[in-house]
Amino acid sequence: MNRVVPWSKLVALVLPHAPQGKRGRPFPVETMLRIHFMQQWFTLSDPAMEEALHDVPLFREFAALENWNMRLLDESTILRFRHLLEKHELAAQMLATINAVLSSKGLLLKAGTVVDATLIAAPSSTKNASGERDPEMSSTKKGNQWYFGMKAHIGVDAESGLVHTVQGTAANVHDIVKADALLHGKETVVYGDAGYRGIQKRTSAKAVEWMVAMCPGKRAALDKDDALDRIVNEIEYLKASVRAKVEHPFRVIKLQFGFAKARYRGLKKNTAQLTTLFALSNLWMARRKLLRM
Repeated sequence: MNRVVPWSKLVALVLPHAPQGKRGRPFPVETMLRIHFMQQWFTLSDPAMEEALHDVPLFREFAALENWNMRLLDESTILRFRHLLEKHELAAQMLATINAVLSSKGLLLKAGTVVDATLIAAPSSTKNASGERDPEMSSTKKGNQWYFGMKAHIGVDAESGLVHTVQGTAANVHDIVKADALLHGKETVVYGDAGYRGIQKRTSAKAVEWMVAMCPGKRAALDKDDALDRIVNEIEYLKASVRAKVEHPFRVIKLQFGFAKARYRGLKKNTAQLTTLFALSNLWMARRKLLRM
């Protein structure tokens, strides 16, 4: 990641908003970005990140804090930098900057899009200062199980599997509501699972061809001995092979980066973190091709 992250472009994006020696001794923007990204890769809170900088030499080396005589960052400095990114909505701009780099190298084609959403659990405990659960989160039922939290809706390039759009909502918002917002406007075909049935009647993007999965129950009822049903089943298999690419970014942030639960209160903060995670997942998934280039 040290070699594939476009550090200079991201620093140029953040630098106009960074404090320039107004209080104390500000750390370089690239150092702050590197620490912010390590928080995402290793699911570290602000206090845990401060402790890790003291305990793990590799983390200090990555953040360019190798001089043992220099002052290390405290959790308040790390927190203020995150708030700076949230205030100026820089997470979405970082995703766009990274995708522009990937597009310039021919890795993000944008001819087709795959849309999907995943549930992100949030703490349901009321043992906090306000005595209530996060009011911006909600409960929803999937199968026979109830979940409390939010949803991460993403639009993914159908060819490369790289994320180009991220939207965060409460968990009870139906996938179909955010479908239009996940399109970048240049695709000619969009793939979605059975949760997007009926989207053709609701969407404003009339020029787009929607490839929506058949209801699982109807597909299971297909007669494998009937020639027409076998063709229908084969078409569904081919559509599913394209839709599978939308699962790769979810796998990276949940298994590779260890993201399992919403860390903050409110949709805005958590959506900003998710956007950053998906931007970094794009670089992670494309890292081998980028290194060869």
